[in-house]
Amino acid sequence: MSAERLPTLLIVEDDLALQKQLKWSLDRFESALASDAPSALLQFRRHSPAVVTMDLGLPPDQDSVTEGFALLEKLIELNPSVKVIVLTGQNDQDNALRAIRLGAYDFLAKPVDPDVLALTVERAFRLHELQQENRRLQMQQHAEALGGLVTRDPGMQRICRTVEKVAPSDATVLLLGESGTGKELLAQGLHDASRRKGRFIAINCAAIPETLLESELFGYERGAFTGATKTTVGKIETANGGTLMLDEIGDLPMPLQAKLLRFLQERSIERLGGRQEIPVDVRIVGATHQNLKGLIAEGRFREDLFYRLAEIVVEIPPLRDRAGDAVLLTHAMLRRYASEMRRPVPSLADDAVRAIEAHGWPGNVRELQNLVKRASIMADGDRITAEDLNLAVPDRGEGEEPSLDLRTVRERAERAAVIAALSRTDGNIVKASELLGVSRPTLYDLMNRLQIK
Repeated sequence: MSAERLPTLLIVEDDLALQKQLKWSLDRFESALASDAPSALLQFRRHSPAVVTMDLGLPPDQDSVTEGFALLEKLIELNPSVKVIVLTGQNDQDNALRAIRLGAYDFLAKPVDPDVLALTVERAFRLHELQQENRRLQMQQHAEALGGLVTRDPGMQRICRTVEKVAPSDATVLLLGESGTGKELLAQGLHDASRRKGRFIAINCAAIPETLLESELFGYERGAFTGATKTTVGKIETANGGTLMLDEIGDLPMPLQAKLLRFLQERSIERLGGRQEIPVDVRIVGATHQNLKGLIAEGRFREDLFYRLAEIVVEIPPLRDRAGDAVLLTHAMLRRYASEMRRPVPSLADDAVRAIEAHGWPGNVRELQNLVKRASIMADGDRITAEDLNLAVPDRGEGEEPSLDLRTVRERAERAAVIAALSRTDGNIVKASELLGVSRPTLYDLMNRLQIK
């Protein structure tokens, strides 16, 4: 017999005899009971039910629907995907329709036929399950669109959704973040998710000498300067129909800033030594770790160029601020390097997990990649330890003073535990649920309620 937990149903009914009867008729579901609004909210937060049946006439004034409608609005506010089935009197059609407009799933007139109620509840559960599965499939598709981006951090997931929304447009995007946070990976993902058929080209403005950067970007005609023996197409033309990423755009020299601004306005270029205007359809993605507004104040970056580049601004958080991502990325990198070296995938020792979670990662993902690659090559055996990663294992010291709000404390603790379990098990739901001591449906419910993707 399966040990899976039955779906949770919340029954809100102030008539205790009817409450008992409803529970008996719906015994195929695991029921939580409440007789008034405060106890209903308590049970709702405790069990996170997918389906709720409720009467609109609740204490302290059972003859009024005020308390019932207030509870309905609160339940939908706490979980917009919850299916609320309203039980109403025979002559209460107006209130039933009002409940539907507020977001209720369905309504049934009292006295309720037990078979009809059971069928309605079963359909509500089935719809909720299908919607949850649809969300999971959508998340998988989003992950594919963004290629190799690995994250469970809510901030990074919001950034992914922003990139997905922006991708089909021609808006210029500016990526801001510390070195090594994955700006080029996001730019590549933006291109891959767009409708553009051309190439993705990336150029580092800080890595090319100022004297060569202009010809590298705009190209040159034969004879434009000494050594120009043939006409050469620049990076902007090469990316025609695609995307050009200008990395470290804060290091772009002032004369080139003016020329880039003209291109962004006119969408055409002139090669060095040329006279012909060449139209180019390319999307520009700028990226920098510098404070561009600070550079503007210092007179080192054009304000008008900044506003041309900053149609959409994406600020990428450092790795140290992305909960659970360091361990998750380590698992992904270990798999990749093991595949490249044709070796079994090593596991992470407990001290390695603790060291990774505690480290500040000043070099962000690039620093992590460096350490993991070296450990993959040098480690003995099939386990990677903190020593292999050259990281110190943290002492178990006292944490900060906890909040006194029990709901906040619980949600924070649940979120941290679920993210840690998913990271340590490399996203394996079965293993993560075992680590947490819950069933797989319970873990899915937790992930949905805590908005963990």
